[in-house]
Amino acid sequence: MGYRLPPLATLRLFEAAARHNSFKQAADELALTPSAVSHGIDRLENWLAIRLFERNGRNLALTQAGRDFLPHVTEGLSMIATGARRISPIVGERRINVSVAPTFARRWLIPRLGRFRAMYPDIHLQIDTSHRQAVFPLDGVDVAIRMGAGPWPMARSELLFREAVIPVASADYLHGILAGDDSIDWARVDLIGVSSVENDWPTWLEAHGMAMPDARQLHFDNIDLALDGAALGLGVALCRLPLCRDVLDRPDIAPLPFAPLPIPTGYWITMPEGREPRREVDAFLRWLRKEAGSAV
Repeated sequence: MGYRLPPLATLRLFEAAARHNSFKQAADELALTPSAVSHGIDRLENWLAIRLFERNGRNLALTQAGRDFLPHVTEGLSMIATGARRISPIVGERRINVSVAPTFARRWLIPRLGRFRAMYPDIHLQIDTSHRQAVFPLDGVDVAIRMGAGPWPMARSELLFREAVIPVASADYLHGILAGDDSIDWARVDLIGVSSVENDWPTWLEAHGMAMPDARQLHFDNIDLALDGAALGLGVALCRLPLCRDVLDRPDIAPLPFAPLPIPTGYWITMPEGREPRREVDAFLRWLRKEAGSAV
């Protein structure tokens, strides 16, 4: 007897929308439009002849039927993903799928990868630097490195290192914001921020007994552009350590006279729950820990 199944593509849409409580965030994760996710959910609901979500403007919530259905869908997709990995020819290879943010990959991971490849030349690394958060185990990712306060729900998580921040600017700009006693005249400072870590400046200023100054602000969507802006004299940016430690050695940028301030965020190793890492994944984890210990 054949299985009477709902449209399979709609199940992935339902699982992502239910996990995020958002069609938009599900669309971002799956590289679709919110409209495509919404239409897919409508198709699934029509097939089931029952509502899975309550829609109230921009608010989205699972109905009781949706809450009952979700664990079955999650388990089924997980079993399919696991089965596919077990029979795929690439499983015979020593391959590790790693998900990291682009900035972490460029500034911390890639400069060190030569040492890992020298130690384990037969392990194949596949590194995904898309911004979306990897979903275990559906995306086939072995290890994800995530930035935040952590620990992370629905995943095994281990702190790799915490961060600290220090303000930096070009030498000319720094000279221009000094008061007569060589202190910083914050009324003349242009703050350069990063939109993904917008609490950095308020945290730093509060720790030094200051409120946000009435200053012009410039925001970029990544830290490299913010630091380049500081080097070009556009204002003062916060250098995040240890990720951007090399910036302090640049001739076109200088730290302001403050000690690095530890902040709550850090980089975390995350992995699927309930699964022991394979030997090659375990080797990669040991290498990550060693590199983090020597770099912080």
